[in-house]
Amino acid sequence: MPITILPPQPAITEYRRADPKDEGEGSDVEGKMDTDVPGDDSKQSRLSTSHIVTPGEIITDDPQWMRGHGTYIPHNSTAIRSTVAGTILKTNKLLSIVPLRARYTPEIGDLVVGRIVEVQQRRWRVDVAAPLLAALPLSAINLPGGTLRKRTAVDELNIRGFFTEGDLLVAEVQGIFNDGSAGLHTRSLKYGKLRNGYFMSVTGSGGSGGSRGGVARSRRQVFTLTTTRGGGDVDVILGVNGYIWIAKHVEPPATGKDVSITRLEETANTEMYSNQNEDISPETRREIARVASCISALVEAGVRVDEEMVVKAYGVAMEIDLEEGDEMRDDVGLGADFLDNEKKQRIVEEVLGN
Repeated sequence: MPITILPPQPAITEYRRADPKDEGEGSDVEGKMDTDVPGDDSKQSRLSTSHIVTPGEIITDDPQWMRGHGTYIPHNSTAIRSTVAGTILKTNKLLSIVPLRARYTPEIGDLVVGRIVEVQQRRWRVDVAAPLLAALPLSAINLPGGTLRKRTAVDELNIRGFFTEGDLLVAEVQGIFNDGSAGLHTRSLKYGKLRNGYFMSVTGSGGSGGSRGGVARSRRQVFTLTTTRGGGDVDVILGVNGYIWIAKHVEPPATGKDVSITRLEETANTEMYSNQNEDISPETRREIARVASCISALVEAGVRVDEEMVVKAYGVAMEIDLEEGDEMRDDVGLGADFLDNEKKQRIVEEVLGN
């Protein structure tokens, strides 16, 4: 028999009925107070954007609204119900539910950071924080030497020489399979194995970067941040899936060479798949830790994480150090929390105030 999940029923719960005058785009629905109990099948409206709905709860039975993600309409009914716990998002007459907690939903073109989980015969299985593991085919990577040819049995035998279990990589979502899993590729010089840095995972709403923060889809997900105090340049990779990589900047192999855009594969070499990290100076480690703490402060405050916000947060962190006269710490590890809670709060206030 089917299982019905009912929301808790308080003695008296206050809701707001929809006001037709306030149902325009981008407006919050407010009106007279109502004491209907959740789960009641009578005509009611749960359209307040601040109201948290639970699975199975009736959002509205007004036929003028259309259902979106996170909602469904039962058979022989006109009421729109929620399938997840979250808040209501209204786009004109479309009702969707933004889940309170959800895994990353892959979309074609997303830049993601992943970890190799399994090595199969002709592909790798990659964890990208999605419900299903992504697939990276052997034919979707650059071979050392830039050889453009069909992959052979020899390449299959040497598959662990490119990526093995536990390796981190940055890739692009090339396609979505019927079951919802993602297909990746690394056929670009800016993609491939990750080294010389620090990995961190942040919470978010699957790349939307909405009101609850998290990594937002933006024009540039990979950028180089010029640090101070001898830290040099630091590369920041903001994976749309919430995985972030902060590393010492290393010039790509094509630097200083006249390479055609159609022959970038020729610059690929065996160093692309090396597991040996370069020497990272204490100053660079310190600035990597500072950048990671700035990103952590933005996420904890529910602020979107993109290039603009990270650069602002880092600038504010440096100003705070100059004002307070903090001494240079050379004993900071890559995973250290560089900033205390008071400094994080001030960083967020300064960033949002600009």
